[in-house]
Amino acid sequence: MSWVLAFAGFAALIILHEFGHFAAAKAVGMRVEKFSLFFGPMLVSVRRGETVYGVGPIPLGGFVKISGMNPREELAPEVASRAYYAQPVWKRVVVIAAGPAVNLLIAFALIWGIYSIHGTYKPTSTVAQVAKSAPATGKLKPGDRIVAVDGRRGSFETLRDQINTHRCASDPRARCTATTAAAVTVERGGRTLSLAITPRYDATQDRMVIGFNPHEFLDRDTFAQGAGHAASSMWEFTHKTVTALVGIFFSSEQRKQVSGVVGSYETTRQSFELSTTQALFILAVISLSLAVVNLFPFLPLDGGHIFWAVAERVRGRAIPFAVMERASMVGIVLVAFIFIVGFSNDIGRLTGEGFGVR
Repeated sequence: MSWVLAFAGFAALIILHEFGHFAAAKAVGMRVEKFSLFFGPMLVSVRRGETVYGVGPIPLGGFVKISGMNPREELAPEVASRAYYAQPVWKRVVVIAAGPAVNLLIAFALIWGIYSIHGTYKPTSTVAQVAKSAPATGKLKPGDRIVAVDGRRGSFETLRDQINTHRCASDPRARCTATTAAAVTVERGGRTLSLAITPRYDATQDRMVIGFNPHEFLDRDTFAQGAGHAASSMWEFTHKTVTALVGIFFSSEQRKQVSGVVGSYETTRQSFELSTTQALFILAVISLSLAVVNLFPFLPLDGGHIFWAVAERVRGRAIPFAVMERASMVGIVLVAFIFIVGFSNDIGRLTGEGFGVR
């Protein structure tokens, strides 16, 4: 069932993204020839008015074909006035921006709903379970309340960050242990105990851990709080997405963090097996990432079309199509590079360490 739900979630994100382009094009009077879920020759199709709707065989996206998106396209006189490049710049920008805008709206609505309707589980400093063969095994017990680490008190996140200050002798490697022990102060049965626990590096979390799961409680925002929380979370994820994508051209470590379509799908599928709420949150993050990536100013991405439309407005006359064709080659190479890196990482995770969903 998780396979079906993950596929349905991905298909919905694609359909709604393309529907944004479609609805905006119809609204401003452009002629839409095709609306397709997935790429390739349509396996099934139906015509409604002037538009053909269908499904292609390659599940890597979708497209809306608007007449005249290639200025060299020959069009009948009765439809030429409704062609894409026959429209003023503002209409073209509205149509292209509508796809990413829908993805942003989806992400906001899902995250807002999760925070305000369902609520989110937040960790406490109380131990719920100790992992097997972990540094904390035989030292921490379920029910222990961690008061401080190395004398530092605070929330679970504060204590976790303090544990992460203990480092391995060299660059972190799977299961390497820190050179120093963490001084962990716990309350157990009314007594205060001081324990020395040496953290170990966990590659799936990319941090030093001592090996326990915290007790969690369900915290629900008001609608106003949820909206603000959703906006701040989206900003945080946007910053991480941009940083990761820019970093892959300069850092081998950043390249290892990139995931592609296969990894995103598999993460969503595994999340549905654990929790529908977690899976919806993953889909929200994927929808946000689709919007952010699509707004990069390179053809054939949506951001590239917006960039050249704005450039035309600033220049005061049309940009030669040959110039845009040459520029698009740069964008195609960049998109292909990102796709290859993400796909390679996904294959490695499928056959190795997995996707860290738990």
